Amino acid sequence: MTADVGAQMRKGVVEYCVLGLLAREPMYGWQLADALTRAGLIASIGTLYPLLARLRDNGWVSTFDLPSDSGPVRKYYRLTDAGTAQLAQFRAQWAPFARAVTGLIGEG
Repeated sequence: MTADVGAQMRKGVVEYCVLGLLAREPMYGWQLADALTRAGLIASIGTLYPLLARLRDNGWVSTFDLPSDSGPVRKYYRLTDAGTAQLAQFRAQWAPFARAVTGLIGEG
């Protein structure tokens, strides 16, 4: 059996990608799912909501409701101060980590 390396890598970084998106602006679930599926980081919106629940349980995101022009009220997600701090820690570690991995597995 061959391991799905891509799935393991996505699993490790997708929550930080959500934090990165929310650092730009608050977003509702469908917006997040669209951005993440277009980037190939999640398969469907169904995989996003458990991740958002974990982020909320960790205190990294909070929610608020806004009316929609085209339907029901939408639940928006935004970063908390703790989420901003967590994203900053990830950003500080990501570049050195990526360089180390590239140095070890790189072709050139």
